[in-house]
Amino acid sequence: MMQAKISVEVFFDFICPWCLIGKRQLHAAIEKLKQTHPQIQVAIKWRGVQLLPSIPVDGIPFKAFYLQRLGTTTAVRMRQEQVRQAAKAVGVDIDFERIPRMPNTAKAHSLLSNALQLAAPSQYDLLLEGIFSAYFHHSENISDPAVLQKIAMYCGYAEPPIKALLDEPNTPFISVNTGGKGVPYFVFDGAFALAGAQPAAMLYQALLEAFEAQGAEV
Repeated sequence: MMQAKISVEVFFDFICPWCLIGKRQLHAAIEKLKQTHPQIQVAIKWRGVQLLPSIPVDGIPFKAFYLQRLGTTTAVRMRQEQVRQAAKAVGVDIDFERIPRMPNTAKAHSLLSNALQLAAPSQYDLLLEGIFSAYFHHSENISDPAVLQKIAMYCGYAEPPIKALLDEPNTPFISVNTGGKGVPYFVFDGAFALAGAQPAAMLYQALLEAFEAQGAEV
């Protein structure tokens, strides 16, 4: 059986709950693909997008941010309940009441973008998941270098290079532009894309279409 490879670029931000939901949906789609088409390998490339680059380095109060953004406490409750239900459907528990601050994500993105140079891809995946989890599950401030260092240590990274990276005062991070498509945004083999936290079935179909577009039989 000939092996095939599909690349999926995922544009995301750590503060976007739909990106975490989309991550779960994508992995579910890939697991299904492994069962139906074991000859296909999927390579995921995570592309950092900073949705709110103007947020101060130490973040801003979470509740005040959403109240200003949506206008009323009722609107905030409705939006958060919508997200909670979507997250629950993919096994993710998000308690917005516990999140104290809306962080600036530049430092977290910078850390992740350099992580592949420091350890194995499996550790990179742990770091990505760890930063998401720190924010949405443990209500930690992921704009804090000490928090990011703790996450990286837990994921098995060596302390000296991580500390050196996080101590860099002006670590460059260039946010990727999705052309107004928002996040999450999935690009398959650089050929076609899906925007938003699509259901696993839709992402699975997109993977099959990318495979077919390579001239292979599904």
